Amino acid sequence: MLAFLELLQARPGLTGPEIAARLEVGERTVRRYAVRLCDLGVPVEAGRGRYGGYRLTPGYKLPPLMLTDDEATAVVLGLLSGRRTGLSVGETATESALAKIQRVLPKDLRERVGAVQEIVALTTRAAGNHRPSAAALLTLAEAVRRRRRVRLAYRSFKGEDSERDLDPYGLVFHSGRWYTTGLDHRSGQVRTFRVDRVAGAHVTEATFSPPGRFDPVGHVMESLAAVPYRHEVEVVLATTPEEARRRIPASVATLVPDEGGTRMTGRAERLDGMAQLLAGLGWPFTVIRPDGLRDEVRALARRLLMFAETPKPGSPRLDE
Repeated sequence: MLAFLELLQARPGLTGPEIAARLEVGERTVRRYAVRLCDLGVPVEAGRGRYGGYRLTPGYKLPPLMLTDDEATAVVLGLLSGRRTGLSVGETATESALAKIQRVLPKDLRERVGAVQEIVALTTRAAGNHRPSAAALLTLAEAVRRRRRVRLAYRSFKGEDSERDLDPYGLVFHSGRWYTTGLDHRSGQVRTFRVDRVAGAHVTEATFSPPGRFDPVGHVMESLAAVPYRHEVEVVLATTPEEARRRIPASVATLVPDEGGTRMTGRAERLDGMAQLLAGLGWPFTVIRPDGLRDEVRALARRLLMFAETPKPGSPRLDE
């Protein structure tokens, strides 16, 4: 259909058989293209008679972007969901992109897509203020694809600035944040960095080859599970690693087979939250460490028992 539209612009007045021959399609397909363009708001005129041809209505200016209903809806929904989840690089960029798309759409389609934009509701949790700069994201993506080393200006979670050379093996989006992972030449180890903390990135001429079968997503998840929170936690779950992984994200803990089921190792900032997570899994478990986690499990059990034995409002007390 786009080739048909290009012919109308370049050679107005071509007949149906001439267009069919050039596009190597049937005349019925040409007529279908013409009807479809009219449906999209592009006024195609068909001359009558043996020598009548197809042309665009005189004076009509073709917009720079042509999208079908499905394509326009997909683009708008993608921008809206990206803004909500943090996948996009900024609120301003999303709003300007939506406005530009609205301007180039035909009137009928513009109104329908505008309705989607106004009334759509997303249940996904809104992302925090962790959006990276478009420049950093594009530079890292280029470096990953071309296998080029990058020089990063990076600020740690402690606010410490550093400059480091990185062989980026991949880019990963997870839970509202962008990460890049690769060989950090400063430490000599494969490290994971948050892209929103990259103040500047420059592609160098140095090249690299990533390790065979390196899994960027898996490495980022393992890195997040090893974030140095306050408490190291080790628990044996009475279930298989496969079942446990369905309930426990890789970013929360590592799971390995154990004689008693599955050994879960991770870190937690608050032990009461870890106790609630374990209780919600529904499997028997044994706390290996720390002792404070056992205390929190006992405290949680006492609270739950108290809630279970609290009488409903208006019901007689047992001692009455």
